[in-house]
Order: sequence, then C-alpha cells, then structure tokens
Amino acid sequence: MSRYDFGKVAVLLGGRSAEREISLRSGRAVLDALCRQGVKAHPFDPSEQPMEALLQQGFDRVHIALHGRYGEDGTVQGALEIMGLPYTGSGVMASALAMDKWRTKLLWQAVGISTPRHALLDAQSDLDAVVKELGLPLIIKPSREGSTIGLTKVTAARDLPAACALAAKHDRMVLAEQFIEGMELTVGILGEIALPVVRIETASGLYDYQAKYISEDTQYFCPSGLSAAQEQVIQEQALQAHRVLGCEGWGRVDVMLDKSGQPYFLETNTSPGMTDHSLVPMAAKAAGISFENLVLRILELAHVG
Repeated sequence: MSRYDFGKVAVLLGGRSAEREISLRSGRAVLDALCRQGVKAHPFDPSEQPMEALLQQGFDRVHIALHGRYGEDGTVQGALEIMGLPYTGSGVMASALAMDKWRTKLLWQAVGISTPRHALLDAQSDLDAVVKELGLPLIIKPSREGSTIGLTKVTAARDLPAACALAAKHDRMVLAEQFIEGMELTVGILGEIALPVVRIETASGLYDYQAKYISEDTQYFCPSGLSAAQEQVIQEQALQAHRVLGCEGWGRVDVMLDKSGQPYFLETNTSPGMTDHSLVPMAAKAAGISFENLVLRILELAHVG
C-alpha cells in the first residue's frame, strides 16, 4: 500500500488513563512522522470528544497511540470495530488479555512459556505465606496497569502492606511476582517479525517509572550483546508469547534473563511507547527501519476485527 492510500487518519492520543502524558508524547511523535510522509493524519483525543466523532469527521483509519486503560485494554478496539474503522495493533480479546498481567501469565504457563512465579493478592491474603512461597525480593504491581505505575520492589516483608496499598490505588487486582535477578530485555514485534533485542541497564537495577521516564542514567543497548544463538531463541519465544495471546500488528514483549541464561517473560505491551527514544523505534532502527517507515508499516497493518 502506498503511503497516500490511507485516507484520513486519526492518531488517538491522550485518553483517560494514568499514562495520559506518555500517550500524548507518543501520539505527537507518530503524528509528526505520518505528516512528514504525506499522510493526512490528525490528532484525536478521546477524553475530549466522543468516539463517534471519528465517523462524523470522516476518518478512514486509526493509529492507536493510547497507553493503558481505555486505550490498550480492548475498550477502544471494541468501539472501533463497531464503527467499522481499521485500527492499528491487537484486537479486543488480545488487548484485554495482554493488559491483564495475571491472566497473561496463566495462558503462558498453560503453553509452557516461562514466566516468574506469582500470586494474586487481596485484602485477605496471608502475606507471610506469600513471602514463604515466592521469596524476597518481590515485585508488587497492579495487574492491569502499564508503564510500571504502582510498582514496588519489596526487599523486606514489613514493606509488603504499603506496596500492596500503593498497587491497589491503581487496580483492585494486585500481583505479587518473584523477582528475577539478571538482565532486563525487551523484544519489539512488527508483523510476523521479532526485531533485534534491546538490553536495558538501570542505576537502581529496576526498570520502573523513574528509570523509564525521569532518570538520565538508564542505558539501552541494541545490539544487546547476547550471542546470536541466544538472541534468536529469545526472539522466537517472544513471538510465541505474543501470538498465544492473539496479538497482531505490532507490540513489545518484556523479558528477564536470569544469571543462568533462562528467560522469564513478564508481559506483552500491545501499544508501546512511540517517541523517537522509545524501545520499539530503537530496535527498528537497529534493523534498518527508520521511525517514519516504522509508523507507516504499523499503519499498513491496521485491520478491522
């Protein structure tokens, strides 16, 4: 498809989630890149106007640059399907599944994809038993939130209640996850291809919100420094992890590689960050794909239902 065949394109950005500000940055970068390529792209913030305005304003296709709830969890995807508008990324079911880290883990475990041991917590949970089962440190996080919002690394049992309370502010489903010490990796997916692996190094040893968006000490390496054989295995497993959730189009799979070389898959992101400093564009660049060509390719992969 020529870049001139997309018609009028809406770039969905902003939204109502806790990741609104990050989505605005992604959306502006996508919008600018599409416009530079001659695409008739326009911003559309669903927190400021109703979704049916997409039809009223004559849009033909939608690039979703929303992150988190109401954008990455199947809700917007369902609305777009009802309107018959092609949209980027995964469909309703895959988006909802991938947003739910607990159910993602259950599905991955069922097909033999390695993921950290975990427990779902509520107000009645025996936290001492959780520590005994999973050990310390623990990662405590909301099950259905993105950008590591509400995430805490707990190294002492006495800090668990506060970590759970923080996570519960963002989601009634709170996940306790075995901490995997090792190398933080991420694999971008574009169509049926796994992009080069990106290795992440943080000053704190934890890739949390601070490390992602605030710290200037976080380092990214692509090429990752892994052997070609090891990188290929991780790419193949990331593709499987992506596909088993029913994901389509594009996305990003986050992985921890422990000190023995065993990969543990953490989550799949169906609408990852898309600024020119984000991880999928970084991996695409290493594969010889410019930011402009990346956003065009994602738009080409848009689908209805």
